[in-house]
Amino acid sequence: MFGIGAAANARGANARGDGDPSLGSVLGIDPGLSRCGYGVVRAEGSRPVAVAYGVIRTEPASPLPDRLARLAAELDVLVAELAPAALAVERVLFQVNARTAMAVGQASGLALVAAARAGIPVTHYSPNEVKLGLAGDGAAGKEQVQQMVQRVLRLAEVPRPADAADALALALHHLWRQPLDNARRRAEGPAPDRTDGAPPPGRTNLDRAVAAALARDAS
Repeated sequence: MFGIGAAANARGANARGDGDPSLGSVLGIDPGLSRCGYGVVRAEGSRPVAVAYGVIRTEPASPLPDRLARLAAELDVLVAELAPAALAVERVLFQVNARTAMAVGQASGLALVAAARAGIPVTHYSPNEVKLGLAGDGAAGKEQVQQMVQRVLRLAEVPRPADAADALALALHHLWRQPLDNARRRAEGPAPDRTDGAPPPGRTNLDRAVAAALARDAS
């Protein structure tokens, strides 16, 4: 049901080769009510590969309950058909447009429910975290990130629409980031219970970069 888009012809530029084959496929979700982007990436050997990507659409003129029901059903089918090992969802941040913020929050909540029903872990990433991971710059433009997605996944063209490209970027970021986070947690052991407000010991450059990206998102 859910198409591969241009991924069937994925060839060309060298892909970054540090995905974790043991992680399984990752489903990225760029939440939205009118357009909810999705993208599935998995590691084949040392290369990340696009499995499927696209957009789930609902009709703006339809009643809100009907739109939410349709999106929920489509997300359930998406998760069942693609059987991802993890979900990466864009973190819902403050937006000036309250209606847009509410729609994004509703779509994000439905994605979380679909994951919970299937017993799939969910991780949230802010837009700037993803930009930092893919382009090396938390302030990178959307076009730069989309071009990196095309290059890394060896796609014949930039994924369209932009919602699908954003979802692929989320999945890619998780595919790279999660093994690093897991390895760090194993190395550090249980986090100490700090009550003095001091930052945790051994804070890495990655921690500082992510904190800076989150600060930009919150500003």
